[in-house]
Amino acid sequence: AAMIDERELQIHPIVQDSMQHNTKTIDNIRALTSSLFGVGAGALGLSSYAGFLFYLVGSLIVSTLIFVLRAEGPKGGADKYFYNIWTGLWLGDLMGGLMGFVLTWTLVYGLVVA
Repeated sequence: AAMIDERELQIHPIVQDSMQHNTKTIDNIRALTSSLFGVGAGALGLSSYAGFLFYLVGSLIVSTLIFVLRAEGPKGGADKYFYNIWTGLWLGDLMGGLMGFVLTWTLVYGLVVA
C-alpha cells in the first residue's frame, strides 16, 4: 500500500471519529462472533487444537466477510475505513476475541460433555 500524500488527504480527509467508530464496530462484531464460535465449539465437543483451529478459521471467515461485503474489499477501498488494514480488520482484537471464545467454549463444553 502506498503512503497517503498531502494532496490525497485534502481530497479525502481522514475523520478521526469515523475511524474510531469503524474500529469499535469491528471489535463488537469480533466479541459477538467469538462467543458464538465458543458455543459452537463447545456444542460440537471440540477440544484442544481442534477448538482453537475452529476459532481461527471462524475469525478468518468473519474478517473476509467484513472485507468483501462492508469494506469494499477487492475494489481496493478498504484503506478508507481503517488506519492499517492488517491491524484494523484482519488481526484487530483477535486476542480479546480469543478470551471470550475460550470462556464460552469451556462453559458449553462442560455442559454438553458432563
